[in-house]
Amino acid sequence: MKQLHKDDNEPLYKEEFSISSAHEALVNRRQFTKFLTLTSLGMFTGNLWILGKGYFEKKPSFPRQVVGKEEDVPLGAVKLFRYPEESDPCILVHTQDDAFVAYSQKCTHLSCPIIYSNETKQLECPCHEGSFSLETGAVIKGPPPRALPKIVLERQNGVLVAVGIEASHE
Repeated sequence: MKQLHKDDNEPLYKEEFSISSAHEALVNRRQFTKFLTLTSLGMFTGNLWILGKGYFEKKPSFPRQVVGKEEDVPLGAVKLFRYPEESDPCILVHTQDDAFVAYSQKCTHLSCPIIYSNETKQLECPCHEGSFSLETGAVIKGPPPRALPKIVLERQNGVLVAVGIEASHE
């Protein structure tokens, strides 16, 4: 019969886990240096991965899409359209005699629809009373955390064409 204990008074775990309790709290320099080296190598490899992923990741390309004719949107009027996908509502505002701005119509707070207020000359979110600058899309008041994404417009013979989206840099 196989004996499990050398000494009947000594518990079984001390034989199976033979760690000297006097030295278990101490870490020598070699172990500490090895730990720091491996940790640093792991962090360096992770940073290289992030850098490589960012370098090889393709920049988004946006389609060219006709929004409408300039003459169809009178001064102070609004036109709703969808860009770049059918699920992305946008708002176009004729701000001055020769100026148009377009933004995503989704509030950056909880994606409520943005409306244009002709009285305040601001884009407003009626859900939580947030408001955005008509010129820049920046947050003026309320809970939205960042500016509205701006739709880049080009003019071609009196026709407004959406060509891209500028993310907010606020």
